[in-house]
Amino acid sequence: MTGHEPPVEIDTSKPHPARMYDWFLGGKDNYPIDEQMARQLLAVDARGRDMARVNRAFMHRATRWLAENGIRQFLDIGAGIPTEPNLHQIAQQTAPDARIVYCDNDPIVLAHAAALLRSTPEGATEYIQADARKPEVILEAAGKVLDFDRPIALSLLALLHFLDDEDGAAELVDRLVDQLAPGSYLILSQTTGDFDPEGAAEAAAMYKARGMTLRPRSRAELTAFFHGLELVDPGVSLSADWHPELGEVIDVPGDEPIPGYAGVARKG
Repeated sequence: MTGHEPPVEIDTSKPHPARMYDWFLGGKDNYPIDEQMARQLLAVDARGRDMARVNRAFMHRATRWLAENGIRQFLDIGAGIPTEPNLHQIAQQTAPDARIVYCDNDPIVLAHAAALLRSTPEGATEYIQADARKPEVILEAAGKVLDFDRPIALSLLALLHFLDDEDGAAELVDRLVDQLAPGSYLILSQTTGDFDPEGAAEAAAMYKARGMTLRPRSRAELTAFFHGLELVDPGVSLSADWHPELGEVIDVPGDEPIPGYAGVARKG
């Protein structure tokens, strides 16, 4: 399922969010240009590594909650470079028959697709190389593995802040959710400038100078993506505060909140 986009050479001349995220998590699948920008972001906010770790821990907890509540299909768009345990491993620990489709547009993720495809015998995992802004391509390919007549958990984690409103972020979410069966779930996480507007603006300017988008959003703006859906308690919260009892909570120094929101909502 990797032939849906033409082969693309890995561009090491400019940073890529997936590879920067990998660097923040302590991975080795990144290049000097990614590390350079990541370190510049740390100069703006020294908690960059904590943001990545807290977001990933939220993914673990949300996936576990969904699997424990009967979800057996997952579509993870903007999957990033695999870091164990990844979403399919968390889901299949609870539900060995879970079926997972990953999607990303960075060719380096394709190079690691084998790690993403290590499924349990009872379940399935597949990988699609496609741009999140091409939902029709994603939906067509995912439909070969997932049954869209049954509930699916749609995961858009740390993705929407790379899409501006003018780029159709809300329309993308609506298009994807429209294709989900009743009983499906939408999982979102998003960086915010609510606690440090000046720092967030500086980081966004750094992205823009390199031809990329960073769109921090407020809690209200993230909540708007869930319109028409039933939010799971505690609603849209700080990523670290979403069901900490499920484990994978990251201890971070200081009293300042890690600036990221997250939420899970059910389609009725």
